[in-house]
Amino acid sequence: MVGAEQFERYLSLLLDKKVAVVANHSALVGQTHLVDVLLKKNISVVKVMAPEHGFRGDKSDGANISDGKDAKTGLPVVSIYGKTKKPTKEMLEDVDVVVFDIQDVGVRFFTYISTMHYVMEACAEHGKQFIVLDRPNPNGMIVDGPILDLKFRAFVGMHPIPTLHGLTVGELAKMINGEGWLKNSIKCDLAVIAVKNYTHDMTYEPPVKPSPNLPNQKSIVLYPSLALFEGTMISVGRGTQEPFLQYGHPSFKSDHSFTPVSIPGMSKYPPLEGEECFGKYLGDKTVESGFDLSYLLTAYSEFGDKDNFFKPYFNKLMGNDITMQQVKDGLSEEEIKVSWQEGLTAYKVMRKKYLLYSE
Repeated sequence: MVGAEQFERYLSLLLDKKVAVVANHSALVGQTHLVDVLLKKNISVVKVMAPEHGFRGDKSDGANISDGKDAKTGLPVVSIYGKTKKPTKEMLEDVDVVVFDIQDVGVRFFTYISTMHYVMEACAEHGKQFIVLDRPNPNGMIVDGPILDLKFRAFVGMHPIPTLHGLTVGELAKMINGEGWLKNSIKCDLAVIAVKNYTHDMTYEPPVKPSPNLPNQKSIVLYPSLALFEGTMISVGRGTQEPFLQYGHPSFKSDHSFTPVSIPGMSKYPPLEGEECFGKYLGDKTVESGFDLSYLLTAYSEFGDKDNFFKPYFNKLMGNDITMQQVKDGLSEEEIKVSWQEGLTAYKVMRKKYLLYSE
């Protein structure tokens, strides 16, 4: 039972308060959106704050989200993905409590957790309570990948955590607060409404796709591994109906091919738009949860122009500049992963302090 469904645990915190909701299309209570449910229960929702892909989850990747009005409820929608990523003092002036309810996928570069960080920071600075209505992490059974080197801190990675962090957003919010990662180590007045009957080793399939470009459970499992291609010349199938289920490039030789096209609401300007890409299709394969570097290493070995395989963005996704060099030097997946272990071991000890669910 997700946090949003447990009214007895959080409605009392919202009564007679002016509430802002940070949410997208995934904030469901059964089949009904959280905002609609709160309004029906006479909670004074004064505004919605919209992250990447917008409040209704129908905007393309990377598209600036603009302020507006929600057609269904008439509520003002304030963008926190665009020029403003952190709520301003003015945005919070008429608010007492901010509620966060977004389905995450447990990967450091999924931007909703960066949005959460900035909202927590704004709440801490302006004396507002922050409530996380928690949801399971579909990749929550895995902790893997290098710890972010803060030299590469960006909106696609703000915390010294591994690629697969093995936390729900509620647990991560506790970690951000507890480790003093907000600006000037300030603390946010935080409440987490935990999921009932959930453990980290459970398989969890979100009822709706968490992002326009994660069409199904297999794409969610492949996302941490295939998203590394976003920092290379390789397409991950953005601009098709099966992103993160395939990858390819015009120069590869393969029986499988796809041609990225502009798809508003998914990927308006996909890489390699209009070019036939040849590569690998994984939608019909059995894939294991985790962080698999074999796709990247295979693609690099097959790519002719190795000097131009990587883009600088790769280091932001990876959270370091070591992995790129290791790939160029021909290290195996096992050798690369060994270099992460010390950081991962220390992280796992820290992580235990913030777990709300058993493993």
